[in-house]
Amino acid sequence: KSSKREWKPLEDHSCTDVPWLLLFILFCVGMGFICGFSIATGAAARLLSGYDSYGNICGQKNVKVEGIVNSGLDLTHKKYVFFLDPCNIDLVHQRIKSLALCVSACPRKELKTLADIQKFAETNGSTLCSYELQPSEYTTDPRAAKLCPKYPVPESAPIPFFHRCAPVNISCYAKFAEALITFVSDSSVLHRLISGVMTSKEIIMGLCLLSLVLSMILMVIIRYISRVLVWILTILVILGSLGGTGVLWWLYAKQRISASAVETQIAKDNLQALLIYAISATVFTVILFLIMLIMRKRVALTIALFHVAGKVFIHLPLLEFQPFWTFFVLILFWTYWITVLLFLGTTGSPVPNEEGFVEFRMSGPLKYMWWYHVVGLIWISEFILACQQMTVAGAVVTYYFTREKRNLPFTPILASVNRLVCYHLGTVAKGSFIITLVKIPRMILMYIHTQLKGKENACARCMLKACICCLWCLEKCLTYLNQNAYTATAINSTNFCTSAKDAFIILVENALQVAAINTVGDFMLFLGKVLIVCSTGLAGIMLLNYQRDYTVWVLPLVIVCLFAFLVAHCFLSIYEMVVDVLFLCFAIDTKYNDGSPGREFYMDKVLMEFVENSRKSMKEAGRGGGAEGRELKPM
Repeated sequence: KSSKREWKPLEDHSCTDVPWLLLFILFCVGMGFICGFSIATGAAARLLSGYDSYGNICGQKNVKVEGIVNSGLDLTHKKYVFFLDPCNIDLVHQRIKSLALCVSACPRKELKTLADIQKFAETNGSTLCSYELQPSEYTTDPRAAKLCPKYPVPESAPIPFFHRCAPVNISCYAKFAEALITFVSDSSVLHRLISGVMTSKEIIMGLCLLSLVLSMILMVIIRYISRVLVWILTILVILGSLGGTGVLWWLYAKQRISASAVETQIAKDNLQALLIYAISATVFTVILFLIMLIMRKRVALTIALFHVAGKVFIHLPLLEFQPFWTFFVLILFWTYWITVLLFLGTTGSPVPNEEGFVEFRMSGPLKYMWWYHVVGLIWISEFILACQQMTVAGAVVTYYFTREKRNLPFTPILASVNRLVCYHLGTVAKGSFIITLVKIPRMILMYIHTQLKGKENACARCMLKACICCLWCLEKCLTYLNQNAYTATAINSTNFCTSAKDAFIILVENALQVAAINTVGDFMLFLGKVLIVCSTGLAGIMLLNYQRDYTVWVLPLVIVCLFAFLVAHCFLSIYEMVVDVLFLCFAIDTKYNDGSPGREFYMDKVLMEFVENSRKSMKEAGRGGGAEGRELKPM
């Protein structure tokens, strides 16, 4: 009976899941506390201004650190951090294995000898050797071999806003990459790859823009090719399965004739394998035919939904720009998160390490703040994505359940955002928290699997992979259910659990249609992504082929194709979201309305034609005589 509760689209608006909104606000206050604590303890100054190996912050007066020589110096005129060996990176401890000093200027040209370093210090007033050496002692003191930079000193320039001297020569960055990319055995290949990226950066940017334009164009034309495309794919799948089965039986017959002449064990094994393959392909083809026969009407529903989704984008053009705003907000949050993470890396009290230099470490419960920070990354990122889903669902629900499209709000997207902010932020917070609860254990298991790679036994490895796979499947199912729960919330303004239950009941009642839409529709959209990637990659090959400034352009092409797939996924996922929302609205519409006076359908003309065709086919089957119109729904 609860599944027959009346749905009242857009009639009531009430606040949902307020306790979860308060909990989310408290969590965000905790994230702000971490940022404020790191700034208050001097981490921001150490990050932005930089500090040397003795705990001195460059560009200011410092306090003496107990037990550390060269600490507590006045470095007001030395504003840049200089590493004696900047290309020596320690991946285990994630730091540069080099003495760091504060200098007044970065070397703007290569210094090949100690005499050049001494001349640079005397000319520019910037001492590149340790503080206890005077410039006049650079060439005479035997300690200069350890306390002066490794020469030749590469040309360097200060990093904007961070006051670190970084080498400008690309070979140094290639050394960093060689340490990270262990599978590259030939460093010269890596150098050429990186130089290809740097030389072709204008082409890369142009191709990325091309993928953006192609994605927007594809969203427009899918409406007009959806009907043809689905049937083309269906015919190709049928022909492919029939052709593959026929070839296997032909090979089996040919092998059987030849095997009768040569009686060997290998020939018998091959013949048996071909027979198994041919039988398996036959069974697969028969099952595929049966599924297509059963779901042929559902394929028609998928086509109709795609057609209506195209109309939604015509009436709601701002939907096409929704990925931009989501991506922009995510970039802002990730920038803030990384900045605070860097703050946390320099937060704490100065502690001497085994080498006699200073490290900043947190003690007590504060050293676990970064765990809280990591949870914040996942929860808030999922919250932002859920806000996009709720916004799209609210706009599409408004479109579907408005009978006269002339009476649509001026900007349904902004109206949906307004409803989200005023009423449903708590629901979004709760849904995103559920995804976070599943995602964190999966990431922990993936980290354990990575750390134990090659050390665990086969049974433990299998169990870990099985748990990771199960959590991944659970996360995908919950994400899909959450999206439909947001749609139910946008329709009825109910809380998350009630909306999820109502949406789940509707989805279970229409399981075949859900399967058809999520197979045929997703496959169509996947082909669209492949089309955009292939088009962008082809354009990239044609453009890069005419460039003679470098020899290797594989890496630029890979970067472009990955970006093209990411852009296509962002845009077409909005299309997929719209189709899913339309289907839930359509299922609710056909469940509670039958087209009679007072219970008129809300659906579009295309969907109405689908309903009428379904009713006619059911009447022809002899089931339409005594049934009510509501029971003749195509669900």
